[in-house]
Amino acid sequence: MQFSDLGLTPDLLRAVAEKGYDTPTPVQSKAIPAVLAGGDVLAGAQTGTGKTAGFVLPLLQKLGAAVGRSPRVLVLSPTRELAAQIGENARTYGRYTNLRTQVIFGGVSERPQIDALRNGCDLLIATPGRLLDLVGQGALDLAAVRHFVLDEADRMLDMGFIHDIRRIVKILPVQRQNLMFSATYSQDIRDLAARMLRNPVEIEVAPRNSTAERVAQVAFRVPKESKRHLLVHLFRNGATDEGPWYQALIFTRTKHGANRLAQQLEGAGIRSAAIHGNKSQAARVRALADFKAGRIAALVATDVASRGLDIKELPQVVNYELPNVPEDYVHRIGRTARAGSTGRAVSLVSNDEAGLLRDIERTMRQTVPITPLPAFEIVEVSRPSASPANRAAPAPRPARHGGRPGSRSHRFGRSRPNRNAS
Repeated sequence: MQFSDLGLTPDLLRAVAEKGYDTPTPVQSKAIPAVLAGGDVLAGAQTGTGKTAGFVLPLLQKLGAAVGRSPRVLVLSPTRELAAQIGENARTYGRYTNLRTQVIFGGVSERPQIDALRNGCDLLIATPGRLLDLVGQGALDLAAVRHFVLDEADRMLDMGFIHDIRRIVKILPVQRQNLMFSATYSQDIRDLAARMLRNPVEIEVAPRNSTAERVAQVAFRVPKESKRHLLVHLFRNGATDEGPWYQALIFTRTKHGANRLAQQLEGAGIRSAAIHGNKSQAARVRALADFKAGRIAALVATDVASRGLDIKELPQVVNYELPNVPEDYVHRIGRTARAGSTGRAVSLVSNDEAGLLRDIERTMRQTVPITPLPAFEIVEVSRPSASPANRAAPAPRPARHGGRPGSRSHRFGRSRPNRNAS
């Protein structure tokens, strides 16, 4: 099947072709005709499956041409990054139309967003808090909305947006087309779908809670205090025989942990940045742009960044700390192996995380293989230089982790820790 077989207009097909796409993904081949048909849709698809184009393309076609000043399509997104990504895709696919796309989210000044809305908007992408703020101020009218998209619905619920979603649904016109996209189907998602959708077409293109088949998953058992030293070793030597890493997206559980790890990697000569909810929008955009451009090698993130980051050809994702929620593991590693490429997910598992790993394996219905721990050195971490361009890697200390295969030290990385390095 080709995009030209899905009933899209020549202007949209031209924009798709210019992005280098000719064959739709499974979710696109199923969702685009369903959305064009006009009914409600409940779609289950893992991250990285191309679902954004699955609803943006048919909705652009249904809008036709610019009309009035108020939005006719509302897309609700859980994070600023995902909202910006959807907006970028909508503008790209709609470049040969006169349709107006606007994106609003918190963390930045309201005034430019209000001014942009006054200039007219056909398709609006928004995060819940800023949307409700502008509606409450009378700066945004949703009376013309005829198509409502709830994207990353499971993430919305995880982040506590259920009450905001209910408030927004009450504001919208009763007569509208509803589209809900979710990577997982919990009972809460089913309950929300039952209240919001009317006889939806159900689309599911991957087994529930499964991971992308192209992601090669490995895990190392390593003491908590030695994780950062192993991570430096992996950047310098690789996980197996693939050579040094040039880029990795690294996940921690907390904002403080992300900041600290980014500083430690900087001190080891690895250009790094942290991205999380406490960072300003400008700082997050700058860090992501530097990462995409190759100016930094390590982007350390909390789970707020596990959705909505569109990074092409990302070679590996690292779970520096395993998530408490098994589904978040799936979302994290889905940032690699996108758009037909392959990727690797590397997890650093301390003894206290063994239960989390078992929960993840039960959820995915597959085992994450444990890789023998390499001999790695405890490195002294210097204070990050103010000039990263001239930073050199510090000399390693001779202390090593690892041991002969099959020994306890080899399997768990146990040796006398360097207590001065923490």
